[in-house]
This record gives sequence, C-alpha cells and structure tokens, in this order.
Amino acid sequence: MRALSIAASGMQAQQTNVDVISHNIANMNTTGYKRQRAEFQDMLYQNIERPGSTSSASGAILPMGIQLGVGVQTDAVGRITSQGSITVSDNPYDVAISGRGYLQIALPSGQTGYTRAGNLAVNGDGSIVTSDGYLLEPSITVPAEATGIQITRDGVVEVTMQGQVEPQQIGQIEIATFINPPGLEAIGDNLFLETPASGAPNTSTPGSPGFGTIMQGFLELSNVNAVEEISSLIVAQRAYEMNARVITAADEMLQSTTQLR
Repeated sequence: MRALSIAASGMQAQQTNVDVISHNIANMNTTGYKRQRAEFQDMLYQNIERPGSTSSASGAILPMGIQLGVGVQTDAVGRITSQGSITVSDNPYDVAISGRGYLQIALPSGQTGYTRAGNLAVNGDGSIVTSDGYLLEPSITVPAEATGIQITRDGVVEVTMQGQVEPQQIGQIEIATFINPPGLEAIGDNLFLETPASGAPNTSTPGSPGFGTIMQGFLELSNVNAVEEISSLIVAQRAYEMNARVITAADEMLQSTTQLR
C-alpha cells in the first residue's frame, strides 16, 4: 500500500519543518540572526496512464491520465534576510546596519566572513573585533590615548584625543552586499561565507546607493516573529498528526484485508 510510505515521507518532512522552527525560536534573541523557512516539493509520480497518451487505435487522447505521487521531500531551507528590529545598546562600539549589507570579518582561516551582528569591541591591541575576537575588515585600531569614539552613518570612524578639539579619523568601515544573500553559507557564530549561489561580494562604504547605513550604539535583533513561529509550529504539528492518522488508517485497512476469508 503506497499510503504508508507516502504518509511516512510527510511525517519526515514535518520533522524537518519543526527542526527549522525550533532553530528560529532558539535564536530569537541572537544578534543579527535571520530566520529560516523549510520549503517542500512533491516527489516523483508513477504514471499508471500518462496524460495525453492514446487510449484506442483511433487515436483518442486521454484528457487527464492517472498519476500517483509518492510523497513529499524537503526542497530547501531558505533564509529570510529581512531587516531585524533595532535596539539601543550602551556600547559605543556596537553598530547596526540599517538596510542592505554585511560587516566583513577576517577569519583565522584567511577567508572573509560576513555578519549582521555588530556587537563589536576592542582587543588588547586596540583593534576593533567581533565578540569572538575576529578582526573587522579592513582593520581599525583605536589609539590607547583616545577618550571617545564616533562612528558616522557612512562608516567613518573617528576618535577624540586628549587635549584635542577636532576628532581624528582612524578608519573607514566598509560593508558588502550580495546579489543573492540567502545563498550565503552559514558557518555558525553569526557568520556567513560567500558561495557560488550568493555571488561575489560587492563592497562599498555605508550609505552608498544600494548599501545600508551604520548606526552606532545600536544592535540589530533577529527577525524572528514569535507569533508567526508558534503558528507555524501548530500547523506543522497538525500536519504531522494527519500523516500519522493516514498511517493508522492504512494499517487498519491492511488488517481488514488479512482477516478476509
């Protein structure tokens, strides 16, 4: 009976759906996290009678035919890259990107990582780094004598030095955009890597046409909507239960068949 394997594929698909929803909920308070969504597609079909085939020697065409699907499978787990809400922080090194773009991070592997998590700090050398200690790229070093730091909306980093009135520029934050941001590869730690699906990075200063702006002293929260996730979880649970009932019904039908005399 096909119903058993078809319903089993439906249960497996809903398990994946719940896994994705649980990951979203777990990262509800993760800085810069972008929620994911599971997408599904129907599987291959068994052609009992192919639509459009002839049904007689006279050449009559079947208008519909008979095609039986064999279930569902996970097509993709896409990432929704919409803007997360912005919240105030008390750290002058924190930055949020309003609009398109990713901060560039120099990874220990020599690769460039990309992130929307702007919870930055300075290390012992005065370099601006992520919470994991990875250098911002291009690197910016804050002098030890600096008494204050200002980051403009277009990414210019200035510091106030002891005894000086005019601020001194020490660097420029550049951000990167991609033609297909959902194609970036997530590697954890709020970081992404470039892939052939994302396309090559296009870098420029914040505020340039097509690029977001920098907001100092703010952080971008995740774009997870708790109500929407709970609603999706309920729908996934009901779909799982309905598939389980199909298996129960198919089993009872098989049981009735074996009891025929």
